[in-house]
Amino acid sequence: MSHSLTSAADDLVGVFQIEGEPVRGRLARLGPAINEILSGHAYPEAVANLLGETCALAALVGSNLKFEGRLIVQAQGSGPVRYVVADYDTSGALRGYCRYDEAAVAEAASGFSRPGARTLLGDGVFIMTVDQGPDMDRYQGVTAIEGETLALCAEQYFAQSEQTPTRVRLAVGQADQGQGPKWRAGGVLIQNIAEDEARGSTEEAWTRTQALFETLGEDELIDPQLSAETLLFRLFHEDGVRVFEPKPLRAFCRCSHERIKTVLASFDPAERADMVEPDGKIHVTCEYCSRVYAVEPAELEHV
Repeated sequence: MSHSLTSAADDLVGVFQIEGEPVRGRLARLGPAINEILSGHAYPEAVANLLGETCALAALVGSNLKFEGRLIVQAQGSGPVRYVVADYDTSGALRGYCRYDEAAVAEAASGFSRPGARTLLGDGVFIMTVDQGPDMDRYQGVTAIEGETLALCAEQYFAQSEQTPTRVRLAVGQADQGQGPKWRAGGVLIQNIAEDEARGSTEEAWTRTQALFETLGEDELIDPQLSAETLLFRLFHEDGVRVFEPKPLRAFCRCSHERIKTVLASFDPAERADMVEPDGKIHVTCEYCSRVYAVEPAELEHV
């Protein structure tokens, strides 16, 4: 076991391997990072839960990228939540945002203890985008939103887009460690490694691992007192589990004054003139992190 995961550390994503079995997995634990992302907006609990799950999923899948780049997980539909997106880059930076109709969310949540992705998003699509930078084409996979949970959407995506048997569990909640309630999120993903001549059939091992996976409680994924090592040992102690060096995660938004200026400069002068507020500046709020930028119109003349 890696010593980096022996404490109840947060804001990490790590790879693990079931000893002697054709099953690999990844585990993400989010504390201060997800609290910063979710606390930046006054999200209703159901919306915060959906966005937290999306961020955990982006970290789980994005941490497997073998090159510098970004993974964008998004879902959009006709339901109370129009759009949810989480953006992970290979430095460990994570950000997310949700656009929703507050009254419609309240109505959808009234009959559920916690409405899932299908209820909140309605008919729509689940999309994963791999961005390797401006010199490379983006790769995008799209599947319909069919499962009630975001985890089921992800499993469906892997089954259709990559033909890789995959199981996903996601959890979001709040915990009070003496400083008031703080958001937490967690996720675990396991995948069956394809069989080959040397390995033979992997079906039996995959069935057994899934049975163990089913015993994982959502509360365990976000328990601040439970280390990743202990969590994985509880699940797979019969077979043994090896954990590799984890990657750190952090909340980070790519917005900047220069980027905002570039966007504003794309509008024609008449439209920009309409944006000027009584203090003589154009104010722009980043939808991800809620930071407000005040831009002087004269700054845009030579962009």
